[in-house]
Amino acid sequence: MTRTQTIEALAQRTGMEKTDVKRFLDALTGLIEDAMRDGGEVPLKGLGKFKVHHRKARTGRNPLTGAEIQIPAKTVAKFTIAKSLKDLVVT
Repeated sequence: MTRTQTIEALAQRTGMEKTDVKRFLDALTGLIEDAMRDGGEVPLKGLGKFKVHHRKARTGRNPLTGAEIQIPAKTVAKFTIAKSLKDLVVT
């Protein structure tokens, strides 16, 4: 489903105007970005949780040569799906 299709579907389900739905989605995205930039998390009941995850530095292997390489520590965005949604999708 594309962003445009999502906006259209939400407008139909809620009876809101497409422009209002788009503004809401943009505001939600901005809220999530701000919270994650500050190292926080955003839980959305029934959907999942957006959060910041810190990965430690580790040793890996170059798949072509097999040589060991150092993978540096980094901070990444992570989304954990809600159990209820996971149970619905996974059979």
